Formats: sequence, structure tokens, C-alpha cells
Amino acid sequence: QVQLVESGGGLVQPGGSLRLSCVASGFGFHYYAIGWFRQAPGKEREGVSCLSSSDGATTYAEFVKGRFTISRDNAKNTGYLQMNTLKPEDTAVYYCAAGDFCSGYVVDVASIGQGTQVTVSS
Repeated sequence: QVQLVESGGGLVQPGGSLRLSCVASGFGFHYYAIGWFRQAPGKEREGVSCLSSSDGATTYAEFVKGRFTISRDNAKNTGYLQMNTLKPEDTAVYYCAAGDFCSGYVVDVASIGQGTQVTVSS
């Protein structure tokens, strides 16, 4: 298994951008599909995006499609979530996860990080 640590969250105004990073330690990061989840206060955790390890395919939840981009740099053992045109409803704790495959835009979770807070507010 890999261990995951997220960073890059913070406070941003509506319409702004943030890039989240997810640094993995342990063996075999490049073998894993990676994904991002988020959990807003009082709501269940939801999938945001997934990046397949087998073919590099990316998938997104409808509510972020066209605004967020998932990527990875296997040489750096790091995954990313570029978030543009942020909205107040994007406010949540964002979690990075690694697993064997993507099921739609949700990764099957083998490992998950501790999360990073994203707050979109004026």
C-alpha cells in the first residue's frame, strides 16, 4: 500500500483556482489508479475524479466537469487536482485516494489521505 498526504488547500474567492497535490510514499505508486473525493459539512463523502493507471483515462463527476483536471507525475510520486472557476459549493475537505481501478469517476479505495480543506468564499 501507499501512504498519501494532500496539500494545497486554502481559502479562495469564487472564480479562483487552486491546485491540490497528493504525495505518495511506499512502493508502486504508478501501478495505482488515483482519485479525489470531497466531503462538505453535513454531507457524505463524494467522488470527484479518477485517473486510471492502465490507460491514463480521466473521469469526472458532472459537477466539476470542465472546471477540474486530475493528473499525476509518477516520477514524483504525486497526483494533482487542478481546480478552476471555483464555486462556494466546492467548499469541502478534499481527499486523495489510491486503488486498483476507477469505477466511473470513483476510485476503489485501497489507501486514502487525511484531507485538505478548501474554502471558497468572498
